[in-house]
Amino acid sequence: MTELAGTARQLPRGRHGLPREQVIASQRERILKAMAEAMVENGYVGTSVAVILKRAGVSRETFYEQFRSKEDCFEAAFERAVQGLLSRIGKASVAADNEAVPELDRMDRILGAYLEGLAAEPAYARLFLVEVYAVGSKAVARRAVLQESFVTMMATVLDARTEQQRFACQTLAAGVSAMVTARIAADDPDGLRGLKQPLLDLVRRSGDLYGTAIPRAGGVPA
Repeated sequence: MTELAGTARQLPRGRHGLPREQVIASQRERILKAMAEAMVENGYVGTSVAVILKRAGVSRETFYEQFRSKEDCFEAAFERAVQGLLSRIGKASVAADNEAVPELDRMDRILGAYLEGLAAEPAYARLFLVEVYAVGSKAVARRAVLQESFVTMMATVLDARTEQQRFACQTLAAGVSAMVTARIAADDPDGLRGLKQPLLDLVRRSGDLYGTAIPRAGGVPA
């Protein structure tokens, strides 16, 4: 079971003796997962609350005990997807810190965790990369914040010290975002994973364009 999938399993019918908190958590996970999966088939606009209820196996009353509206449910599913992805990337980053790996290897692990996280959970990936634009300005703004956090992560790894290097990291993040979004929309997980090596090669050839951490040609640090 993946980090994003959580505990989205339907509880047994009848008396099960589980604490109410666990029941509520299970229902919430099922609803969020159902919304993400339903939007793969119908898009945000075409996904009704009724469709979510049927897929999740919960009542309308249960849904509205947890969420004010479909948009509120989307926002919760968005955050669920983001936190799962950030957790995956964070673990890769911590492992790299513990092993004191070179910066390009660190970038390899972080980028690999990002791409593998998207490929492993295509419904959630589509939710926050594609369907977010159909929800409204608030959701799009939240996506922009997420992308800027990715910029900060790259700038830190690549040791971006100037405004020009920070801007280069922003353009790299925007390019990565556009490419991964296209592959998620096309349901192409292999193409998604295949982006890692060309992107790393691009960074390797860049010299100090993105930061001072990558050695110049000949192995001399920038």
